[in-house]
Amino acid sequence: MSQSLVKNLLHLVFSTKSRMPWIVPNVRERLYSYQADILKEWDSPALVIGGVEDHVHVLFALSKNHPLKKIVEEVKKGSSKWMKREGTGNADFYWQNGYAAFSASVSNVDAVKQYIQNQEEHHRKMMFQDELRVLFERHQVVFDEHHVWD
Repeated sequence: MSQSLVKNLLHLVFSTKSRMPWIVPNVRERLYSYQADILKEWDSPALVIGGVEDHVHVLFALSKNHPLKKIVEEVKKGSSKWMKREGTGNADFYWQNGYAAFSASVSNVDAVKQYIQNQEEHHRKMMFQDELRVLFERHQVVFDEHHVWD
């Protein structure tokens, strides 16, 4: 094959440091737009971004030219600076150290999009930690409770 053709869809989840409720409603759409711009710059376009006050979900197509770790680093670093400068102006804003990323099949994109778009409704019934545990189990990710929450 003379060219490399790739379609890796990922569902990325990360929270604010200590799950502080720093992503206030009037900032969310601008934050998500800023994060989408960063992803686009790294050849990893977002299909949808959503979340609530303490965490973000992103469905995006991972670039064939950049590793996931670098993409996540750039999104978190850039959007953290944006939150401190233009978002909430909160100098104490930080993202958690880690992240979770799960593969998503093309046939499941609509369901993942809907899940991300319905985060506010979803979190009326379930806390972030429980949501992440369910995602870990669904995707068969082995994890240690002592190292997931910071």
